[in-house]
Amino acid sequence: MLPTLRALDDLGGSGSVDEIQDRVIGYTGLTSEQLELTYPTSGAAIAADRMSWARSWMKHGGFVASGGRAVWLLTDLGREALSWSPSQIRARCQAEFKAKQAEKAASQTEIEVAEEAIETDWTDTLLTRLKNIEPSAFERLAQRILRESGFVKVEVTGKSGDGGIDGTGVLRMNLISFQVLFQCKRYSGSVGSGAVRDFRGAMQGRADKGLVITTGTFTPDARKEATRDGAPAIDLIDGEALCYLLKDLKLGVDVREIRTEEVTVNEGFFDKI
Repeated sequence: MLPTLRALDDLGGSGSVDEIQDRVIGYTGLTSEQLELTYPTSGAAIAADRMSWARSWMKHGGFVASGGRAVWLLTDLGREALSWSPSQIRARCQAEFKAKQAEKAASQTEIEVAEEAIETDWTDTLLTRLKNIEPSAFERLAQRILRESGFVKVEVTGKSGDGGIDGTGVLRMNLISFQVLFQCKRYSGSVGSGAVRDFRGAMQGRADKGLVITTGTFTPDARKEATRDGAPAIDLIDGEALCYLLKDLKLGVDVREIRTEEVTVNEGFFDKI
């Protein structure tokens, strides 16, 4: 938790998930081997999961707040907690979490509790589902995502031994068009820099841009390799970004808005009758 607070402080009080994770990895000295470790049952990357858990847990304690999609904010209490011990931070998070749970249990109906649980877990449920579909189905999903995002001439090549290239597409922006090659990685763990480097080698001279889509995560070295100076840039979409992209495009994700009312009695109204 403390490395996360330190990361947000160093980033000026706000940061994307990628920025925060890169700094936390640097502070803690996590190795590539450790970043690639996964849980035996779910196959999710352990390090990324624990960093996500730390952010969510500290939100209960009031140390951080969500500033929008994949962006986190450092609160005033979070700045104060930079001088706290880890045990003090954990104690406050636990106390606030228990207090909020007790308050919700006293005021919420069973339906509201169930709806809240669904909202909390939908990205995990979606990623688990994506990891269980066939590789060819995941490639077709990527094709649909690109088409829905404005790409044309999107084709899945399905060729083996083509440097990991799974498909091609053209992105038209006003009078300019870009040839794009994409790669799909239905991973549970992290995609390393070697995979990004190999993909760039395969796309050399064949496209203007590259795109790698995964259900897992990317290591810090992979992200650096994707934006290395003097080399064609490669855009990376990890599991979390993929979930919100599917949500925005309404592909496999149904969104139902829930309205609530807060009713209070206006005492002054009755005094004037």
